[in-house]
Amino acid sequence: MFMLSLMQPSGLYELEKDSLEAISAQLLQMIQMKSYHLYTHSIQVSNYAVSIAAKMGLPLNEIEQIRHAALLHDVGLLMVPNALIQKSPYLNKQEMSKYKQHAASGANMIENYPCCQQILPYIRYHHEKWDGSGYPKHLRGANIPLGARIIAVADYYDTTVNPSTEFWAKTKAKAKEELFSASGSLFDPDVVKAFIDVLG
Repeated sequence: MFMLSLMQPSGLYELEKDSLEAISAQLLQMIQMKSYHLYTHSIQVSNYAVSIAAKMGLPLNEIEQIRHAALLHDVGLLMVPNALIQKSPYLNKQEMSKYKQHAASGANMIENYPCCQQILPYIRYHHEKWDGSGYPKHLRGANIPLGARIIAVADYYDTTVNPSTEFWAKTKAKAKEELFSASGSLFDPDVVKAFIDVLG
């Protein structure tokens, strides 16, 4: 199993927020070393997720948790070969099975850090779907943590307009259209509405 080892200089972890900032920064550095595209995707999803959370009027501390979870939502892909990541979502059954492990793997990587406890469900369940068709637990509706529902919408949008292969890219208008169509089935309709309002 992947073990996360972080250097802990004196005083770095005096505040819980600082601890989470440090862990996020080091993991983002690892993500950047693996794939610059995955790194920029993580940043962009975080930006979108924060915008959605703010539009929905969530408390600042919850927005901050969502920001960190969105930055690290794909940290489990550190365990997945780049060649497979670049093929997503066009994967065969065996590849898809391996790919789907990344959500739980990402949460498992940081589960022993007290400061990360509140963001674990957001990372673990960001591929759950409103209608229960997602993974890893087939959660449905409001049983999916709100932070995960927000990240799911942000992740889908950025993956659609900025895929790993430009040939698969869709226009922003098309991505918005698909989000609207999936509202109430794949995605929380309140989250979709907030994001579409943000996008204008």
